[in-house]
Amino acid sequence: MTSTGNGGEMMGAAKKKGQGLAALPWTVRFQVFALSAACDLSQRRDGTVNRFLFSLVDRQIRASPRPDARGVRSADVVVDAARGLWARVFSPSAEQAGTAPLPVVVYFHGGGFSLLSAASRPLDAMCRRFCHELGAVIISVNYRLAPEHRYPAAYDDGEDVLCYLGATGLPADVAVPVDLSRCFLTGDSAGGNIAHHVAHRWTTSPPSSTPVRLAGIILLQPYFGGEERTEAELRLEGVAPIVNMRRSDWSWRAFLPEGADRNHMAAHVTGEAGPEPELPEAFPPAMVVVGGLDSLQDWQRRYAAMLQRKGKEVQLVELPDAIHSFYIFPELPDAGKLDKDFRAFIETNTSDH
Repeated sequence: MTSTGNGGEMMGAAKKKGQGLAALPWTVRFQVFALSAACDLSQRRDGTVNRFLFSLVDRQIRASPRPDARGVRSADVVVDAARGLWARVFSPSAEQAGTAPLPVVVYFHGGGFSLLSAASRPLDAMCRRFCHELGAVIISVNYRLAPEHRYPAAYDDGEDVLCYLGATGLPADVAVPVDLSRCFLTGDSAGGNIAHHVAHRWTTSPPSSTPVRLAGIILLQPYFGGEERTEAELRLEGVAPIVNMRRSDWSWRAFLPEGADRNHMAAHVTGEAGPEPELPEAFPPAMVVVGGLDSLQDWQRRYAAMLQRKGKEVQLVELPDAIHSFYIFPELPDAGKLDKDFRAFIETNTSDH
């Protein structure tokens, strides 16, 4: 397992209450406060979501065929109208892309399995940035949300998008060539969890005839857990922004099957409270991004260690000053570093293709 960053620095991060948030630009602090407040007010005690209230903060943006300042355009694709499954495709202009086929990155958004969408303004902006910086076509999956659609609905949706991509390809108005044998899965937070499980399913039982080959997975602060309270969860409770134990526990209850605890195989994949997953030989190389101000960091490192025990290629990227969801804030230096590491990972895992 390769590792970048200084893991030792993480152990000393956020010793004082509020330290992580105070170090952020005021614009980021305001957005973090608004998002956290909206989550708390929208997550009802009965396990449902007040979607109207959350919509007041979750600003949506339409797809646009007109190139933005970076030359990136977007289009929505309906995968299954009956269940409301669709995806937003971000592509560079033909002039920028050139003639060589581009890799495809299938992205699953975060939000505790229950909030946000592919049309949420910050996520749309991030995918546009990824499209430009990575030199890839980005497909942002609008999977069904919990608690209306519990496990395994999000995993089913992710796998079905890959099937659709292999059978149908990209819409005609995506005027750039792509190489579906250079397909990467990525996701942030809960989306990272989804990306792992979709990759596991796809490589365990791939369709008999499909051009889609998984070349790698990139998990941005993936959302794994268990009944155990880790050292980081206890140390950063009330300190680190966005994720805390109450919000996290609520999200697991909303997503997991009725009556399941956090040691369910969807949440707990690292073997401490049950068997580790059996990963097939075709399970792709992984990049796991860990933030020093993210209470989920212990679970993320355990996940990377599990992959290593299974003989899988894994790159662990340690960002000591990164809060949870840092990647949606382009003004943060770590967001720029992520873009470079992300691109290098894609290039490394397609160089011998």
